[in-house]
Amino acid sequence: MKEVNINKSINLSEHLASPSVATLGHSSELDGSRLSPHFTLGEVTKSRHEDIYNIPSHVAIENLKRVCGWLEELRRRYNLRYVLRSFSPPELGGVRGGLRSAEGRLLPEGRKNEGMSGASSDHPAHTGTPPNLGGEKDTEEPIVINSGYRSPQLNRKVGGSATSNHLTGCAVDIRVAGIEQAMRYAVILMDYADETKQDYDEILIEKNRYGAIWLHFAVRPKDNRRKTAFCVVT
Repeated sequence: MKEVNINKSINLSEHLASPSVATLGHSSELDGSRLSPHFTLGEVTKSRHEDIYNIPSHVAIENLKRVCGWLEELRRRYNLRYVLRSFSPPELGGVRGGLRSAEGRLLPEGRKNEGMSGASSDHPAHTGTPPNLGGEKDTEEPIVINSGYRSPQLNRKVGGSATSNHLTGCAVDIRVAGIEQAMRYAVILMDYADETKQDYDEILIEKNRYGAIWLHFAVRPKDNRRKTAFCVVT
């Protein structure tokens, strides 16, 4: 895996409207380009609409790196509190030999979250495999991204807002196993913002008319609004 840098051979501009043959020829490299230790460019640009151009500009890639920095901290803290049984210190809710809930209850061995409305890229409305809160002993649980960067064409296709943070690479939609996990993710991100005196732009627990739930998270380079809400997406 390699770190993402400006790839002059692709020659992306901030306002490209359609893919060139050269650009499409490099698209397979996205999965191997790392934005951070646990997130690749392929993850945050994936789309089920494979016919639509969705390769970000250099500016958007830098924004995605910033977002992924927050996601790395979310992953680390969530796993320490709820997943890694042998290594979780008591002050983070862990105990050697067993997993504890946020309320301090010892969870049964191998407990799994149920009732998850899964999600595909772009729109979290198809059935997927839910994360396992109990998990295998000492195995980290990943943060799964449903939708990250969206080109203008892709954003229109999925019905996104014309002012969406996804258009600039400043936002991701994160798969969750239900409202409880979404709330835990949100609290971790808000705590991190407070502790580091950084601002985020949006933490939105979103739900569509089919009952699917996901967490929308956005960080801008500046002018972050610290908007926090529960939303129903129609």
